[in-house]
Order: sequence, then C-alpha cells, then structure tokens
Amino acid sequence: MATFSQSTVGKGSDSFTDFCCSPCLEHKIDQWAEFYCDNCLKFYCAKCINLHGQWFGTHVTYGRGETSKWPVSKEVEDFIQKCDLHEDKRLEMFCNDHSQLCCTNCAFVNHR
Repeated sequence: MATFSQSTVGKGSDSFTDFCCSPCLEHKIDQWAEFYCDNCLKFYCAKCINLHGQWFGTHVTYGRGETSKWPVSKEVEDFIQKCDLHEDKRLEMFCNDHSQLCCTNCAFVNHR
C-alpha cells in the first residue's frame, strides 16, 4: 500500500497523507484518488473510476466523503506499530503486567 500514498502539504496547513490513483501511478502519473474500491483494494481518480465502473459495476466504492472506510496509509500504520524506544523495531508483544505493547528488546529488558 506504500505506493498508494504520498505526503502532501496544503497552503498554511500541517502535512497530511493522501492517496494517489492506482492506475495513474502505474503509468507514472501523480493523480490524487477520489475513490477507493473495497473489492479491488485500489484507489481511483475521477477519470479512472468511470472506467472501473464500466468494468466492475457491482464493486463497492467509497468517495472522499467516506474516507473513514478507506484503509490506513502505510506511513500511519508504520508509525503506530513502531517502538518509541527502539525505532528500528516493531511492536510485537503485549505485557499483561504493565498493560503495554512492546518490541522484543523492551520485552527482554523491561517486561520479563
């Protein structure tokens, strides 16, 4: 999913993550996605969604108004799963004593 997202900066706003149209990216065109297909697991711009709709009329698609149904971007997923103390490690375990997620290094040192 990493190829589907890019970091963008709006005028006078903080950085935010957005998604690019999957077919356009395959043709090396940078076009923002306006729709997400839950069946194909791909993103589409306004132009490409028309072709998609002709081929796959029964697929469930979500527009910008329903981004809560879009998947989480790869950058956000990586950030959430990364250990705060060991940035090269992912959170893989849960310590019941501390009610805390931890990486293998933290588990070995602090959560035996």
